[in-house]
Amino acid sequence: MAKASRAAYRCTECGWQGVKWVGRCPECQAWGTVSEVGGRTTVRTSAVSPTRPAVPIRTVDAAAAQARSTGVGEFDRVLGGGIVPGAVVLMAGEPGIGKSTLALDVAARAAREGTSVLYVSGEESAAQVKLRAERIGAVADTLFLAAETDLATILGQIEQTDPELLVVDSVQTVASADVEGAPGNVSQVREVASALIQAAKTRGTAAVLIGHVTKDGGIAGPRVLEHLVDVVVAFEGERHSRLRLVRAVKNRFGPTDEVGCFDLGDSGIVGLADPSGLFLSSRDRPVPGTCVTVTLEGRRPLVAEVQALVSEAAAGSPRRTTSGLDASRLAMVLAVLGQRGGVPLGKDDCYAATVGGVRLSEPAADLALALALTSAKADLALPVSTIAVGEVGLSGDLRPVTGAPRRLAEAARIGFTEAVIPVGSLTEGRPPASMRVHELATLSDAVALVLAAASATARQGDGRDNALVKNL
Repeated sequence: MAKASRAAYRCTECGWQGVKWVGRCPECQAWGTVSEVGGRTTVRTSAVSPTRPAVPIRTVDAAAAQARSTGVGEFDRVLGGGIVPGAVVLMAGEPGIGKSTLALDVAARAAREGTSVLYVSGEESAAQVKLRAERIGAVADTLFLAAETDLATILGQIEQTDPELLVVDSVQTVASADVEGAPGNVSQVREVASALIQAAKTRGTAAVLIGHVTKDGGIAGPRVLEHLVDVVVAFEGERHSRLRLVRAVKNRFGPTDEVGCFDLGDSGIVGLADPSGLFLSSRDRPVPGTCVTVTLEGRRPLVAEVQALVSEAAAGSPRRTTSGLDASRLAMVLAVLGQRGGVPLGKDDCYAATVGGVRLSEPAADLALALALTSAKADLALPVSTIAVGEVGLSGDLRPVTGAPRRLAEAARIGFTEAVIPVGSLTEGRPPASMRVHELATLSDAVALVLAAASATARQGDGRDNALVKNL
């Protein structure tokens, strides 16, 4: 092999390497983070005879790569049916969101089924992990604990226990003595992840690596970490809410459009097979300023409620506040309502929020937001049996949404009987027989329809008619 030495440059943020200095890292787009790391020896590798020759794909036995259930149904849904032997799963999320609790629960359920499990904690002692395991009921005979941060010691533990499932909490706390730098830096994370992945692939051990996130929400460490693992799972949720959403960002063994719903409480984290009721408020009588929609989280339809409050601005520019909704979408819907829908809200304070801590980022929630604002402005409650799904365009038109039959079926299952959707949304199937569907083309048509229904309901309820509806 011929060797040659030349200068090398590395980004201190993401670990990108190159032979030429640049002011901006081409990988993470950070400025001034590329510096010289000394000469690098390049090696030209010559070909050798393979020990395992290539075989026809028809002769490969795929039984060893069949997914096995983790015992947590919602986690299996995200993974695509379960975890595959030899697969490496990277679980990332903000501190305190429930990553360690879910990983410990999965480890205990696998151990109860007779699987040998090794749980390596780099952040807590074995006694601390035992206390949490007793609190959530995650104690099993074949669940082994090790509080280690040295990579060589962890590899020795793997050699000794020979586990079928490995959990490392977290990968940023483990360091190798052969690599310079503190635990968590780019070089350490790359070396630790590579060693653990190699051990998992060689032994056929399924591995779950818990990772930290940066302040921007990205996974801490080099970007190559996400490329090396087989599955990347992200935790989402608000700190003040018990709801946790787990979605697959990358999955080599299944789809990436599935979402798992969990309830994080004092007794641990519990999967929610039917979470729609969490996003609806319970009350005896309808309230103005609310509208129910159905959003698709991956392929799962979730019924959620949008609430709005409109009040006259005291002084200065009107306020726009959101919770669980995108502020830019609220600004756009307000502009379209005033210009195309005949609902002037430019001088009013507008507040919009979701129920249950769910975050609605799908454009299909635009129509529900617009109708909730209209209901709040008119001080009339919309019919409680009605849902609204649709994207609002800048020209005031309603754009078709995908998965309309699934959305309507989920709403009908809960008890809703009427739906307002854009024209052309039912190309994939028919709505449920118990649901009356109004297909409309413009936002002004939707506003007129729901205001007429709300006004009729109000007259039947207390015999009054709202003059503001006539003005609108």
